[in-house]
Amino acid sequence: MALTISQLAHAGGVGVETVRFYQRKGLLPDPRPASTGGAKGQRHYGEEDVRRLRFVRAAKDAGFILDEIAELLGLDAGDDRARARTMAQARIGHLDEEIARLERARNALRKLERECAGSDTGPCPIIAAFEEGECCR
Repeated sequence: MALTISQLAHAGGVGVETVRFYQRKGLLPDPRPASTGGAKGQRHYGEEDVRRLRFVRAAKDAGFILDEIAELLGLDAGDDRARARTMAQARIGHLDEEIARLERARNALRKLERECAGSDTGPCPIIAAFEEGECCR
């Protein structure tokens, strides 16, 4: 099966520019037409490329940054469970911090929304909090 870049992007649920970006970052191969028998200027991809793109997307959705994804791709081939587990534990810690930050922001916005609903006169507490840089920390 030979896929064009747009077909690969569609199969992976991303845009063509995302595929090109991942290629520039070294996360996806950039096959040359001469090596794959494609038409001039057209690259062709296979099932392994689809699998790899889906891997990158799933790792990105889990919160891993591109450098970490590159390392995970290397581990995928090397079967290093201990390192993968350590990376997952670190990512969980970062996600917990982000969740806590988002919960603080949500609670602050809920409070401001209640204050805003309490009156239709005077300055808006939501806008005032943003102007003073006091919201959502």
